[in-house]
Amino acid sequence: MTIPYYEVLAFTSQLFAGNPAGVCILNEWLPNELMQKIATENNLAETAFLIEREHHYDLRWMTPAVEVDLCGHATLASAHVIFNYLGRRRDTVSFQSRSGELNVDRIDDRLVLDFPAQPASPCHPPPLLAKSLRAQPVEVFKGGDYVAVFERQKDIAAIAPDFTGLARLDGRGVVVTAPGDDCDFVSRFFAPAAGIPEDPVTGSTHCALIPYWSKRLGRTKLHARQISPRGGELFCEDRGARVGIGGTAVTFLEGTLRINGGT
Repeated sequence: MTIPYYEVLAFTSQLFAGNPAGVCILNEWLPNELMQKIATENNLAETAFLIEREHHYDLRWMTPAVEVDLCGHATLASAHVIFNYLGRRRDTVSFQSRSGELNVDRIDDRLVLDFPAQPASPCHPPPLLAKSLRAQPVEVFKGGDYVAVFERQKDIAAIAPDFTGLARLDGRGVVVTAPGDDCDFVSRFFAPAAGIPEDPVTGSTHCALIPYWSKRLGRTKLHARQISPRGGELFCEDRGARVGIGGTAVTFLEGTLRINGGT
């Protein structure tokens, strides 16, 4: 069995930056165990699996450890492959996923994700959160992830967490965020329980970050950076029940996976 495969760097215009995602083009779904093995072997934050249907693409995402409900950077990477390698002429592509319908628009040199807003609610965090971050946030919110708010960008850059402790928290992971020095806000994301100690750039966390920062700053359009070691840039819009998350992408690898003997 051969599978067309691409590795795309999302939310960046430069090689060796942004968040790498694998994109596998399938005719039909493979056994779940086999797809998970492929994602584990790729050892990227996420591998996307795509199937073209009549009017849309079916889309699933897997980390090296688990299948996830929503992934921004691998959706951006998938759209990049469709527009650049699969002959897509229209400037919109629609995906069906665990999180419902997701559209991606091509606008000039950017791809813009249309994702569901997922506002987080204020919470009383467990003591393990600050202990594992080795830093004390000024506010904490909880949705699918914990969102820990700090005062300054340098606070975010200095965080060196205890990943073992973070993996014991409930939820998918922990987002840390603060006002940016040269943008509206910055963030980092840690999800060791999902096999991702630190994600380089995370589109899905901005489903919670955009509503928070839009309300706090009084603007619907925002410029964000994820200040992981690789770094990434996101152009955000609060659309009420939805959010727009824009960025660029670069192809790093184009090739073929050869799978012998099934699972």
